[in-house]
Amino acid sequence: MTEDDPLAGRSGYEMARKALEDARAEAKAAGKSVGMGRSAPMRPRRSGDRSRRSWSGAGPDSRDPQPLGRLTGKIAKSRGWEPKVAEGTVFGMWPTIVGEDIASHATPERMADGVLHIRAESTAWATQLRYMQGQIIAKIAAAIGHGVVKSLRIVGPQAPSWRKGPRHVSGRGPRDTYG
Repeated sequence: MTEDDPLAGRSGYEMARKALEDARAEAKAAGKSVGMGRSAPMRPRRSGDRSRRSWSGAGPDSRDPQPLGRLTGKIAKSRGWEPKVAEGTVFGMWPTIVGEDIASHATPERMADGVLHIRAESTAWATQLRYMQGQIIAKIAAAIGHGVVKSLRIVGPQAPSWRKGPRHVSGRGPRDTYG
């Protein structure tokens, strides 16, 4: 260091302080406002979009990372996948929606045009579910949304087939088997 250097013999802190003061003086001379470490928040732009700002406040912003569920919901909505997503939700959350007792005795098979097809394990359960049809639709509407399932088609178990082999005689089938 030379002897005519004004920073000679000063500590790093003093040198940084002097550099900051010089920078502020130059900015003030140029007509720029300088705050104490923070820049003043910018005003909204005067163009048509007043909600768009160039700074983010303390709250959540559209530029912040979004939860995956919200993003997938937006994608499904924009591409028209909502009916299939709702259908998958009904099938995937069936025990949660109707309860474990009903879910253990009845399973959803398919959904077409707002009609949910349900297969019960016995004819007694099918009859009971037909009586509870309004309550089941209300539970589905509360969990997924209104209008996803408009009605239920409840059927009992599949009847056994007596048709064996490649050849078949038309008619009502075996009747004297049961006495």
